Amino acid sequence: MIPTGERYVNLFTDFGFKKIFGEEINKHLMMDFLNVLFTDLETITNITYLKNEHAGYSEIDRKAVFDLYCENDKGERFIVEVQRVKQKFFKDRSLYYATYAIQEQAVRGREWQYELKGVYTVGIMDFTFDDRPKNAEKWAHYVQLMDKETCEVFYDKLTFLYLEVPKFDKTEAELTSNIDKWLFLLKNLHKLDRIPLSFQSQVFEHLFEQAEVAKFNKKERLAYEDSLKVYRDFNSALETAKEEARIEARKKGRQEGIQEGRKEGRKEGRKEGKKEGEQHKAVQVAKTAILKGLDNSFIIELTGLSDTEIEELRKETHI
Repeated sequence: MIPTGERYVNLFTDFGFKKIFGEEINKHLMMDFLNVLFTDLETITNITYLKNEHAGYSEIDRKAVFDLYCENDKGERFIVEVQRVKQKFFKDRSLYYATYAIQEQAVRGREWQYELKGVYTVGIMDFTFDDRPKNAEKWAHYVQLMDKETCEVFYDKLTFLYLEVPKFDKTEAELTSNIDKWLFLLKNLHKLDRIPLSFQSQVFEHLFEQAEVAKFNKKERLAYEDSLKVYRDFNSALETAKEEARIEARKKGRQEGIQEGRKEGRKEGRKEGKKEGEQHKAVQVAKTAILKGLDNSFIIELTGLSDTEIEELRKETHI
C-alpha cells in the first residue's frame, strides 16, 4: 500500500513522471513545462507524443528508449529524460539519444537538402554534476554548439538543457517565476499535503488533481506502488553503496595514513640517520684536527661544530 502521508505522486518515479507529463489528457502540462524552459522558442500550442523506443539502423546499433519524446506542430523534437543516478558517460548518452531525433528527419525517396528541425533534450537530474566548479549554485545548464573564440552560438537547432534538481533549494515563499514553481514541484510534490497558494492557476490545479494518489484507479495504484518500490529500493541500494564507499574510504585512509606514517617514519629515520652520520663525521674530523694542534676557529670553519662542542672534545682527547 502507498504509505500514509504521501498525498501526491513522486515525480522521480517512472510511473509518476509519465502519469503527469506523458498522458494525452495531461499534454498541456508538458507544453507549459517546455514553454517555461525554452522561452526563446515560439509558444508551443500543440504537441504529439512519438514512440519512445527507437531501434538502431543496424543489428549492432544500440536502441534508445526515451522517457518521453514528442514534437510540436513545427516538427521540432523534444526528448525529456529523468535521470535518477549519476552515470559516467551521461553527457555522451544525451548526445547519442539526440542523434536518433536528428537522423529520423532524413527524407528518403527524394532529394533532400539536409534541412533539420530543432532537437531539444531536457535532462531532469536527481544528482549534480561534479565537474563544473564554476557557478556551483547554478542548477540549469543550457548547452549549444558554440564558436570557441567568439563564444557565439554556432548552431541553434541542437540544444541540451540539464536541470540539477538537488541544487534547487528555494522555499515556497521564495518562488518568483514559473520555472521556479516547476522545479519546486519536481523536487517536492510528494512531500506536500495541499496546493500551495502560489500554485492557484488552471495548469497547476490540474496537475495537483492528476497527481493525487487517492484518485488513482486500482491498476494505477498498483503500478505506482511497483514504481515507488523500485525507486525506494534503488535509493536504498545507492545509499548503502555510498555508505560502504565511505567506510572503505575511511579504512583506506587509515591504511594509507599508517603506510604514510611508516613512510614518513622511514623518511624521518633516514633524515635523522643522515644527520647523526654527519654529526659523527664532523666529530671525527674535529678530533683529528685537535690532535694536529689546529685552533678552534679553524675547526669550527671546517666542521660546523660550536666552540663549546670543540672544547668538550678537547677534554675527551686530553688536549
